[in-house]
Amino acid sequence: MKRYRPGILPTLVVALLLPLLVSLGFWQLSRGAEKSALLQSYTERRAAEPMASTELQHTADTAFRRVRLHGRFDAAHSLLLDNRQRDGKVGIELLQPFQDQATGLWLLVNRGWLPWPDRRTPPQFTTPAEALSLDAWVYISPGATFQLHADPDATTWPQLVTAVNPTKLWSTLGREGFAYELREESGPASYRADWPVVAMGPEKHIAYAVQWFAMAIALFGLYLYLGWQNAKEKHHGSGHESTQHV
Repeated sequence: MKRYRPGILPTLVVALLLPLLVSLGFWQLSRGAEKSALLQSYTERRAAEPMASTELQHTADTAFRRVRLHGRFDAAHSLLLDNRQRDGKVGIELLQPFQDQATGLWLLVNRGWLPWPDRRTPPQFTTPAEALSLDAWVYISPGATFQLHADPDATTWPQLVTAVNPTKLWSTLGREGFAYELREESGPASYRADWPVVAMGPEKHIAYAVQWFAMAIALFGLYLYLGWQNAKEKHHGSGHESTQHV
């Protein structure tokens, strides 16, 4: 029987890459499961009736919960969340402090997306001056926490940012505020509010997992092929040498 001869270098390469490829595949599967659970929670909580703003700070798990607010926007301290796209168009999301009258608590409300086609001119938006009622839901990022990429001592408003940390904003403004962003639902004070919950759905993670597993199978198959091929060549070479000695 021909001996299997994979070689030292291919064995080392496979020993390093194969566990990595398999682990990446399982990691993508776990991320897909997490996204499925996240979307399930989102669907259930978005279907529920909005809670009163007085319940917000006393609720342990606030992610995706709807809240009914009544108060006023602070138009003087707007944040423009940059690099947001809808339907292939470039724009920003408008976030403004909102003081709830029932609790006195400040909340950072995302009023939605609006286009910004010409960077040479500031984005155009308006802010209601009167007190108003609105429904919003708590958004907590499934990935890394928000970071405020603006100068905390900046005096120029509105500020263009690439991510938001409400806690740092309240510290900058010297206010008591809620630690997470609230995304306004469609209404008179909102702009475009068709919010994507996750940037990548569970089906994408599953597709990536299949690709990693396919690469692992292909690598192992190539390893087996090269081992048998080397053994075959070694066998033929040994037979040829024996014939010459005869």
